[in-house]
Amino acid sequence: MFLRSHRRKKDGKVHRYWSIVESRRTSRGPVQRHVLYLGEINDSQLASWEKAITVFDEQHSAERPLALYPADRPLPEHSREHGVSIRLDALSIRRPRQWGACWLALELWRELRLDSFWSARLGSSREGTHWETVLNVLVAYRLIDPGSEWRLHRHWFDHTALADLLGGDFALAAKDTLYRCHDRLLDHKEALFSHLHDRWRDLFNATHEVLLYDLPSTYFESDPPFPEGDKRRHGYSRDHRSDCVQVVIALVITPEGFPLAYEVLPGNTTDNQTLRDFLGRIERQYGKARRLWLMDRGIPTEEVLEEMKRSDPPTAYLVGTPKGRLNKLEADLANRPWQQAREGVEVKLLTQEHETYVLARSRDRVAKERAMRRRRLRRLLNRLKELAAPSMRPRTRDNLLRAIGAAEKEAGKDGRHVTVMVDEKPDAAGAYAVRYRLDRQRLRRSRRREGSYLLRTNLVGKDPAELWGQYMRLVEVEEAFRNLKGDLGIRPIWHRV
Repeated sequence: MFLRSHRRKKDGKVHRYWSIVESRRTSRGPVQRHVLYLGEINDSQLASWEKAITVFDEQHSAERPLALYPADRPLPEHSREHGVSIRLDALSIRRPRQWGACWLALELWRELRLDSFWSARLGSSREGTHWETVLNVLVAYRLIDPGSEWRLHRHWFDHTALADLLGGDFALAAKDTLYRCHDRLLDHKEALFSHLHDRWRDLFNATHEVLLYDLPSTYFESDPPFPEGDKRRHGYSRDHRSDCVQVVIALVITPEGFPLAYEVLPGNTTDNQTLRDFLGRIERQYGKARRLWLMDRGIPTEEVLEEMKRSDPPTAYLVGTPKGRLNKLEADLANRPWQQAREGVEVKLLTQEHETYVLARSRDRVAKERAMRRRRLRRLLNRLKELAAPSMRPRTRDNLLRAIGAAEKEAGKDGRHVTVMVDEKPDAAGAYAVRYRLDRQRLRRSRRREGSYLLRTNLVGKDPAELWGQYMRLVEVEEAFRNLKGDLGIRPIWHRV
């Protein structure tokens, strides 16, 4: 084993990286295996490290600095007094483990006072299992390298210093122990949220005046039937996997990403059936306050929105609105001036019947939607051109209509921009003529709405750019959750069976 230096030139600067390498003999000659990566050490860092290395001199009962050098080369002149030769050929690495990230995870655990919170509630088993310590391992694993409990048991725990830091052994990662620990947590869910909320408020003097409410889902590649009461159901799939069962996760978080409440619901739950329960739950757990709820369209019903207006104190909302409502407001919005929210984004405001509507238009979104529409229309028109050619027409009218229907289905909503007509009777050659034309008036109307979306709120007198910025937080959270759940290893699992 020996130290190896790697040099890389970047932006005109030379970077030097160090690693411990082991040489192995193979049929093709010696092959070097990287045992441990030590990171980058440039000349100035090396000099500071030399000054920082100290040992305790027992003869003089004092510390003195030392510098370490390989034994196969002479000591530099500037290190004669404090240099030490090291035999690298006798150096061995045994069980290199991850330490820094594990130490930081334990420090965060203590800073949040989760050790005292869980030790009072979980206690120990008759066999001597300290459940709070096992939970500490699970949380550190999810924070550092999230995956399944089976992977923690088989691989991850042995490659970390958690056993040393927690004063335990591999019993902390026994697979049955890990799963049983999960079963003990659900009863303390509300108490945990209240505890974390209080620590979050004390540490950062934070409030939760703005709440984001979303209903993501995650699917399971498993086949029914399931036991009675199982939450896995077929429903509307946001992952475009209608062939799979799923669960819906109702999630309330702050704009900073701090969760205040969640619930795992059956996969066939309708979005607009969940909001009223969560409004009451947040009020019972965290008290009454003037809060702003950010939601997607389809979550609140008109009835629930009226209840939010009449509540004491009134509950504010900012919700996406279907584009169909834009038909009613288009004339009034047309006379309103655009305001710049940020580069490439314009907004305009309309107050009507104690509500405020915000119309936002994004330049990037306009370009994206226009390109998608052009691609779909071009594909549809090319297919219709093929079907209109005598040599390509299906022999029967029914087959011709099926082919046209399939082309329109592939075009999606953009298929309505093309009007297609098929003769009732065949011509002299026995073929049915196909005629089509582009509905330019409807296309122009759709182009005017490209990249636009309508927001609705009961806040009056607010800056439209500020309202748009708040709604964008919800979009960012949705994207983050979509990326997270892409990994099968960290999909939420219902542990209580």
